[in-house]
Amino acid sequence: MALAFLVILPSIIAVAIFIYGFIGWTFYISMTDWKSSVVDFTFVGLKNWIRLVGDRRFQIDLRNLLFYAIGFMTQCIVIGFILASLLDQKIKGEALFRTLFIFPFAVSGIVTGVTWNWLMQPATGINLLFANIGMEWFRPNWASDLRYGIWAVSIAAAWQFSGYVMALYLAGLRGIPNELREAASIDGAGTWGIYRYIIIPLLMPVTFTAMVLTGMNAIRVFDVVAALGGPGPGNNIDTLALNMYQTTFNAYRFSLGAAIGSVMLLLALFLVIPYLRSLQLETER
Repeated sequence: MALAFLVILPSIIAVAIFIYGFIGWTFYISMTDWKSSVVDFTFVGLKNWIRLVGDRRFQIDLRNLLFYAIGFMTQCIVIGFILASLLDQKIKGEALFRTLFIFPFAVSGIVTGVTWNWLMQPATGINLLFANIGMEWFRPNWASDLRYGIWAVSIAAAWQFSGYVMALYLAGLRGIPNELREAASIDGAGTWGIYRYIIIPLLMPVTFTAMVLTGMNAIRVFDVVAALGGPGPGNNIDTLALNMYQTTFNAYRFSLGAAIGSVMLLLALFLVIPYLRSLQLETER
């Protein structure tokens, strides 16, 4: 027992210092007056947090996060489930399609953002496609349009992440016994009935996991937004992560940047804690 503890002790120390230690340090910095290139550890309590509440850009970021999370999570889960259901039909060339679907997940966020920035140019890409199908009137400047900006970011990010969600759903589908589907089919259930009453309910744990993962990704999105030209006019595609980066390293307002990072951590905990609790209950059953 003692030997086992000594083996994992270096990992425990590393996690304690480089994860929880830095988290605690970030919270502490958020309650200091460090707002220039000169270090200042003067304790000011919740002054920076209160300042955030009244900050217009921070308010826009929270609104953008809400819209982005709705669009991003919905697209990833719906597209991922559809792709997984298609692959679960044992189609010819499944391995090739599976690789093609999951490939965008291996692409960096910067590359994804640059690619979609080109696709969303007013005179090319998606707008050219709309023009060819008779929708010449619909030619928005996606990333800079106040109405479509944050949705454009969610489309680009969902293209990258949907393949990963597909892999989660495909693993869940392959874990459902065929006997259940066959029994339902014998009882007269059609394809829609099998999915509605058997497959979708059995995949709820996978859906919950996908919601947590996509939700956490939505909170920390940065690279795609930066490549698309964020924060954009009127901060229309601004995010908490981009705000934190610019506040900390461009404006040298380290304490305020730490406060933004702490808010992001608290938002992530709202997703992680219920997820860990559900895993604990599942283990106890």
